[in-house]
Amino acid sequence: MADRKLKFGIIGYGTEGSMYGKFISEGMVENVEVVAVCDIDKEKLEKAKEVFPEAKLYEDYKEMIDRGEVEGIVTCVPHYLHPEMAIYGLTHGVNVLNEKPAGVYTKQVKELNEVAEKSDKAYALFFNQRTNPLYRKLKEILDSGELGPIRRTNWIITTWWRPDAYYKQSDWRATWGGEGGGVLVNQAPHQLDLIQWMTGAPDRVYSSVQYGYQRDIVVDDQVHFVMEYDDGRTGVFVTGTNEIIGTDRLEIVCDGGKIVVDDSKKATIYRLKETENDLNARMTIDDVKMLFAGQMKMDDLFETEVIEENSVWGGQHCEVLRNFAAHVLDGEELLANGAEGINGVRLANAVHLSSWLGKPVSVKDFDDDLYLELLNEKIKEEGKFEERK
Repeated sequence: MADRKLKFGIIGYGTEGSMYGKFISEGMVENVEVVAVCDIDKEKLEKAKEVFPEAKLYEDYKEMIDRGEVEGIVTCVPHYLHPEMAIYGLTHGVNVLNEKPAGVYTKQVKELNEVAEKSDKAYALFFNQRTNPLYRKLKEILDSGELGPIRRTNWIITTWWRPDAYYKQSDWRATWGGEGGGVLVNQAPHQLDLIQWMTGAPDRVYSSVQYGYQRDIVVDDQVHFVMEYDDGRTGVFVTGTNEIIGTDRLEIVCDGGKIVVDDSKKATIYRLKETENDLNARMTIDDVKMLFAGQMKMDDLFETEVIEENSVWGGQHCEVLRNFAAHVLDGEELLANGAEGINGVRLANAVHLSSWLGKPVSVKDFDDDLYLELLNEKIKEEGKFEERK
């Protein structure tokens, strides 16, 4: 048991917030104690009271923070509110664990990052997939350079099937004004974070995005985009919410081998005995003929290793919560520093912008103001939400 527990406040006791509350109440996060819960829905607060009878209940998150009872908060609220609440917490003496995404548009997230940099409080992102031992191992392999330079990255992640009933749960879902987009800001932020965390952010993207393709919504429900890097490598990312039999397959091809991940649970690592460049330079046409005729086995050119991830449900989320508390209490290094949250937001914004403009868009230095202007045009067309600043 932990000697001291972080006094924790949950803002938003819906699907995510109540799940984290359940994990904590069942003792799965030993260094966290829920002392306050905030939600604008009184029925949800009643449910929270059943789980945490001693916790203080609030309908206003600012009041909860101002009372000085919590040391840390988690923001389980609609995406536009993530930066607003995080900024308020950091400027009022509270450590912040922000849900993904860090925000909806880069201009908003840049403001948050500037505040966090000046604050003496911790700011972390809830990127639980970074705790996945499989992806952590793959990042180690790629960072070590043992497979050589990356040549191609492909990720098909279409296991996000969501029917229209899902989108009709709340008025803010699948809207530009309430959610800020579709699959790119709701379901796929983990993969957008992982792809740039493991292989580096692309320099440019060129996208084909379909809005309301197979669902009664106005935001993206099917996305294809090409990633281009200044060093010549490329990548393709495919995601959507309309495939009931979805695919989750990641391929990372390097000069010295290949990584294939299926269903985010099993990775096969192929290590070439000679790099492709060396094989290309050494092999004669006779070698090639023998290889194609089966007289030389392709399998003889590489060795394989299989890594499987078998964590229990909730383990990754609990590890993020534990790590956040351990950072605040004991100085443990954060799994995901909040400042890194802008990377996934920047990539998603660039993909949308490329689709709207019909041309490749720089990921690192696209026009933040233009993105916000076009986003506000879509919000205005909806006629249900205020424009963003």
